[in-house]
Amino acid sequence: MESKKGNMQVLVGVAYGIIAIAVIAGIGLVVLNNLGNATGGAANTSIQYAMTQLGSTGLLSWLPAIIALVVGVFFLTYFMGGKAK
Repeated sequence: MESKKGNMQVLVGVAYGIIAIAVIAGIGLVVLNNLGNATGGAANTSIQYAMTQLGSTGLLSWLPAIIALVVGVFFLTYFMGGKAK
């Protein structure tokens, strides 16, 4: 029998990676918002558009689907793996 503990350790590593992406994207959105408020005018309009593309309709909109996919794959490997050969 193979140990199933290795799969859970990988899942923890992936979870840390997903959390890091979310935190970096959140900090990036705050920085972009402050930059847009400081510059004003057409630059602010461009920055607000970029924030929308990054946030609600871009990268962060895919984050829940990626999380569900990764967790599902690791649960499948956990329950299907580790059988005697």
